[in-house]
Amino acid sequence: MQTLFIILILFLISIFSVLLYFKTKKSRVDSLNSGECPTCKETKKTFFDKNTNTTFTQEVITSRVLKNHGCSGVIEVEYSCKNCGLKEVHSINSSSNCGI
Repeated sequence: MQTLFIILILFLISIFSVLLYFKTKKSRVDSLNSGECPTCKETKKTFFDKNTNTTFTQEVITSRVLKNHGCSGVIEVEYSCKNCGLKEVHSINSSSNCGI
């Protein structure tokens, strides 16, 4: 009986840890897409020039497409932070980019 109880607890811990991993990965991608670095918490900077009435923005996160696997595939994007040097590669679903 104790063995079944321990196996059940270990199974539940493993399920919750996998769900927590996917949740933190999605939150990191969301923060990178919004322009905030998840490690140093730096956001984009905006400057306003009063002489020309122009607003300038300096992005902290840059992204570039590494691989695009077509209409039904995924897009692999590399995000890099200019402030702390963070580089991460994430896969993004590209089902909405199909123009057929």
